[in-house]
Amino acid sequence: QVQLVESGGGLVQAGGSLSLSCAASGRTFSRYNVAWLRQAPGKEREFVAAINWSGGTTDYADSVKGRFTISRDNAKNTVYLQMNSLKPEDTAVYYCAADRSWHPRREWEYDYWGQGTQVTVSS
Repeated sequence: QVQLVESGGGLVQAGGSLSLSCAASGRTFSRYNVAWLRQAPGKEREFVAAINWSGGTTDYADSVKGRFTISRDNAKNTVYLQMNSLKPEDTAVYYCAADRSWHPRREWEYDYWGQGTQVTVSS
């Protein structure tokens, strides 16, 4: 029912900023909770941030709190992740995922996933 496509990844120097987009298909996307998750080489996939269907509730991993901001524009069927003060340890493939239930940190319960976009932060 939902197809997700991430974009905006690339190479950025430490301390810089990058904005990711997650574009979704379907008119019901506005009712889905969406999360950003990432996976670095040799590491398990980890939760980054989540936003509920209305945009009124968000959750962030401690490692990105204060640096990353998740937002959404339901009229455009798009969720964003603004990343500031990037660090080399932020290097990973970033995925967006969606689910109709609110369980921000339990990434294994998200039903829909995008293909991922690579973010590389150099020092």
